[in-house]
Amino acid sequence: MTQKTLPTEVPVDEYLATLDARRSAEGAELVAIFRAVTGAEPVMWGPSMIGFGTYAYHYASGHKGIWPRAAFSPRKAKLSFYGLQTHPGAAAVLERLGSHTTGVDCVYVTRLSAIDLDALRELIALGWAVTADTAVDPH
Repeated sequence: MTQKTLPTEVPVDEYLATLDARRSAEGAELVAIFRAVTGAEPVMWGPSMIGFGTYAYHYASGHKGIWPRAAFSPRKAKLSFYGLQTHPGAAAVLERLGSHTTGVDCVYVTRLSAIDLDALRELIALGWAVTADTAVDPH
């Protein structure tokens, strides 16, 4: 199976400029938050995901690839966060996050203003720590 979502050369600021005013502003704020917590620079992954850092994964099925250590996508309906639920302490922090829903590896929020940004920072840091042993340079 070939991995579909990979890093691109599209500048993050260029992508954010294509969004509506609210999502563009939220995206810029999230870039600043993720950058401050991770110390990594943002990279576009596929057409709409903004990722920070990279780690390698290899499943028992043989499927392997690379993925951002922490990421988000400022989608029209909801903001999607990736890699924030894998740490054992994440569930307790999610309780403090505010209004959200979860998927297999996603946390969804409707508006950035509706969540606790300190809890988000903590979730990013926890998720970042989980992938520290498998971090790679994708270049």
